[in-house]
Amino acid sequence: MIQPMRIVSWNVNGLRACARKAFPHFLAESAADVIGVQEVRALPEQLDAVTRAPPGWHTCFAPGGPGYSGVAIYSRKQPDEVTVGVGERRFDVEGRLITARFGKTFVVNGYFPKGSGSKRDNSRVPYKLAFYLAVFEYVQKLRRRGAVFVIGDFNTAHEEIDLARPKENVKSSGFLPEERAAFALWIDAGWVDTFRVRHPGEAGHYTWWRQWGGARERNVGWRIDYVLASPSAAKRVTEAFIWRNVQGSDHVPVGVDVD
Repeated sequence: MIQPMRIVSWNVNGLRACARKAFPHFLAESAADVIGVQEVRALPEQLDAVTRAPPGWHTCFAPGGPGYSGVAIYSRKQPDEVTVGVGERRFDVEGRLITARFGKTFVVNGYFPKGSGSKRDNSRVPYKLAFYLAVFEYVQKLRRRGAVFVIGDFNTAHEEIDLARPKENVKSSGFLPEERAAFALWIDAGWVDTFRVRHPGEAGHYTWWRQWGGARERNVGWRIDYVLASPSAAKRVTEAFIWRNVQGSDHVPVGVDVD
């Protein structure tokens, strides 16, 4: 039986910078049992001791590289098992996935690639789609073993309601038809978008905004951070939330309460 817990996900857009501003307060005030962090952009040894191993928290990292990618899980309880990656070097070398098991509950924390590429020519879309499929196949097997929560920055707005300006972004990575189809594959297989199922048809709920032009103040954003739950996990979710007012990153935390 799953014990009550709060699971939170946050793309911190650089943990070292966030640690100087918002992260310590967030850890103290979140009341979370498990926190998945994306875009760490630092090796563990580059973090200060308190950020790397805060008192009262257990930490595990999947580093990308200095200044690049990387994910981590902070938990009040030590995980029974930690798995880094999906078993494919081309994905795992970028530090994009880490799984922590707590009894029969699995928390999979992912930082899904952007498809735009360094030249903003959508050159990384094939890599992104391959990563989506690799993670999907991985968690499909995992859900046979227990309740699975897949949290993180998926870098895709699933439907038009999930971004402020869908018509202007039909050719932008993050809202391409093939990316949305890759996300829809999960939903079609029974994975539950825990926030949307509780807020059907409600526009204006976003998790990321551009850092210029007053996008956040005007709420011209995208919902690209999710908590997806396997069917058995979804049954135990009592609340799903977006913490719109948390500062410290261009993303805001999302999460669920599990009974």
